[in-house]
Order: sequence, then structure tokens, then C-alpha cells
Amino acid sequence: MSERGDASTSLSAALGSVLAELCQSGRVEVHEDGELLAEISPFQFEIRAEGKHTVLHLWSEERNLARRVLRIAEQSDGSLRLEVQKFGRSKPGRLEFVVPERSRPDARLRRERFRARFRQLLAETFPDEEIESLSSTPDLARSFSGSYTRGLMRRGQRAWATMGVSGQEDAATVDAMLSYALIWLDWQREHARRTAVAGLRLFLPAGSSPVTVHRLQALSAHAPVEIYEIEETAWRARRVDPQDIGNLATWLTPRRDVEQTLHAAREIVERTRALAPEAIDSVVPPGTREVALRFRGLEFARWRSGRVLFGLPDQERRPLNADNWRPLEKLLKGLSAHRKPEAANTHHPLYRAQAERWLETSVLMDAARLDAQLDPRYLYSQVPAFSAGDRGVIDLLGVTRDGRLAVIELKATEDIHLVVQAVDYWLRVRWHQRQGDFPRYGYFSGIELQAKAPRLYLVAPAFRFHPATETILRYLNEELEVTRVGVNETWRRGLQVVFRS
Repeated sequence: MSERGDASTSLSAALGSVLAELCQSGRVEVHEDGELLAEISPFQFEIRAEGKHTVLHLWSEERNLARRVLRIAEQSDGSLRLEVQKFGRSKPGRLEFVVPERSRPDARLRRERFRARFRQLLAETFPDEEIESLSSTPDLARSFSGSYTRGLMRRGQRAWATMGVSGQEDAATVDAMLSYALIWLDWQREHARRTAVAGLRLFLPAGSSPVTVHRLQALSAHAPVEIYEIEETAWRARRVDPQDIGNLATWLTPRRDVEQTLHAAREIVERTRALAPEAIDSVVPPGTREVALRFRGLEFARWRSGRVLFGLPDQERRPLNADNWRPLEKLLKGLSAHRKPEAANTHHPLYRAQAERWLETSVLMDAARLDAQLDPRYLYSQVPAFSAGDRGVIDLLGVTRDGRLAVIELKATEDIHLVVQAVDYWLRVRWHQRQGDFPRYGYFSGIELQAKAPRLYLVAPAFRFHPATETILRYLNEELEVTRVGVNETWRRGLQVVFRS
């Protein structure tokens, strides 16, 4: 045997011994060029000498991998680093085997496995393009979420920012992807060198794209977005035609029905409000014929078909009758002590609960403080309604004194999704406006509404706007006129505007 053959045999033997020892010590992670190969865990291996080369073959149920081993670069307890070469490539790479000190969370393993399959999917879907980068590592400083796999695909001097999300994520995570995708696109464009980043390619689980496609209507033409749905059983991608997606479920409750419901509950509502008239209000939740009684936004009772149940959200509710007004009075006494603007203990759960709802009641009392153009006579909560549930943001619909619709989004805490959620609501209001639904359903009685697109107000404490807000706003189309209103941090003690831009 030649000297090179002896060296190859010797390397094969040494490598086999080290790998066997590592595998006996527990679960081994495989990393290539710094990237975890989650789909090769656990794995089996084979080492063979092919002439002057040593070939390492790894396989699992999901993937096969073969590399030429050039040398053992580093070896220590619990780790092995090899200098390897892919077949057909001249540039060497790095293959590492590590016994982690602790196992990775299941969610992270799922996302890393998704990233590996997503890489293969991209390579098959765009065979003429190079995957320049692909990562699911979170980066809080840049607002890159670990829930999504982000990357860049290139062909010549043209590139596309890319992002995908697994079908194993919940619906809220899937629907939230557009915010992070626009941030990723902006970052890629800012850091591109000699490359034009054309736009975004988004990959969502099969059947989950309508919400995102709907939101694309609000984006500027300089941010083209392609939407694909992934069928994960076959690992195939299908491009979605935005024209195939209709308007999402959205409806208006006739104002007459709301007034009738409030009238039916009037007696019990008035008696309850008399216990704390400055703090209690009543609203009809969207899509119901019920009346919610709220203490500075915190619901404590609900009227339904002549019957009232009372209790705080984390308590079992009790029926209200002539014999148990005392417990209701006691509950309201506790709310009056702790949920008041001048409360001594601002960390009490009753003071901090449902901050957005408290902010909503403050705006409803004095909408013109946000903008003198707003007509204080007309301000509706969550109209129109739709099936997205509680999105963690409060929607108000108003009108200016000259008849232009105004969408107001409220947030008491920092939220990266404020803009996209506001856009979602704005689009639905715009759709109903074009159908002529608001006057038809009894809203803004006596006001001649303009045909011009609604104004959009984003309202939050001045220092609670997420740093990415301005980035996302840059990608909205010209039809959206957005005003950011920063209010004082102590808004519970009295609403004041700190800035308006």
C-alpha cells in the first residue's frame, strides 16, 4: 500500500474510534460550517478509505450526507472538528460533532429541522438560484425572530429576501410573519453589496395564506411580495395568486341592533353604573346581543337575555339578583381602590390588568385630544368586527369633522405588530366604506362621509412604539395616511399628547 493509502487507512481508523466514543456518550449534534444539521440526529455512520481519500458517510431517517475528510482539525472531550470537502467542491469546509451539555428545546429542534427541509425545497423550486444564506437563529437586536427561517436567494446581481414558517407553528405565529419579513427585507436592502434585492418571497403552510395575502393590498409597489404555500407532506411549494383570495370574513352589526340591546339592558346597567358613574361604561361586544359592563375597561359583569353574571376575568362568575348586590358592591369597591388614576400601588394586578381597554376608555371620553379634527360624537369600538379574536390591539372607528373616516389603533405596550395589525383593520374598514355599508347600517348618522380613504392613527405611550415601527411604515402604499400619536406614560392619570407625527 502506498504512503497515501496508509495515511488514509490510519485516518479512517482514528476517526471511527473517536466517533464511536462520542456516540456512546449520548446524543451527538452535527454542525456543518456552523449550522446545526438537525435532521441528522440521531445518525449512523460509515467510514471507508477510497484510495488516497477518507470518506465519511452519515445517514438518518431524513437525510444522507457524504464528505471527504481531509484531517481531524480538533478533538476534545465531547467534541470533534473535521476539515472536510464536499464532492465537486475545491474549497474545504468544517464538520463538527458535539455532545451538548443539555438538550435543545423541542420547538427549536422542530424549527431547525424545518430549516433543513426548507433549504431543499428552495433548491428544488428555484434550481437556477443560489441560496446565499438561511438561518432561524433569533437576533433580538435586529428584531429577527427564531420562529421563522429567513434567507437570501441570488441569481446574478438580483436577489430575493426569503422567509418561511413551519406548519407546526400556531396560527398567530403564521399570521404575524409579515412584520418580521418586512424588517428582514429592509435589512437586506440596507446591507446589500452590488446586489438589487427585488422583494420578498414568503412561504406559509398550506391553507394559511389568506390573512397575509389580504394585507399585501396595503404595501407599496416598491416592496413586491410573492406568496407560496408549502405542502409539508410532499414538501412541494405552490405559488398563490393574490386574485384567488377573496375578502376575509368581516361584518357590521346594524347600529339599530346595538341600540336595541343596550335598551333591553338599560335598567340593570343604570343601576350598576350608579355605583361608580365616573368609571363604569357599557358596550355590546361585536357579534353578540349581550352587554359588557366595564370598570375603566376591565369587564366585571355581562348581561345576557335579561340575566347578569358578575365577577372578574380570573374568577368564577355569579348570577346577580336582588339578594347578592352586596358582593357586587364589594367587588366594585376593590376596583375603585386599586383601578383608579391616583392609585398608590401601580403594580397591583387590578391596576395593570387590560391596559389597552383602560386606554380605550380614556380615548372614548376625549377623542379630540388626539386630534382636534376628530368628531367626538362618533367613535365606535371594534367596528367592523371579524373573526381574528383578541389581537392584543384595540380598534376604534371615528370620523373627522369634515366627514373623513378615521381608524384609530391603540396599544399600551411595545408591539412589533402594531402597524400590520392596524393595516389589517384599515383594509376591512376601507372595504366596507367602498360598499357603502356604514350609512346603510346606521353608523355616523347625519354625517356625509367622504369617499377618500380613511386616515390611520397609531396611538401608544410615546416611548412604547417599537423601534421597527418606522421601518414597516416605509413599505405602506401612498393611500395610507398614517399619524403616530405618542401619549404620556402616565396616561391613566390624564391623557396628554406628547407628539404627533
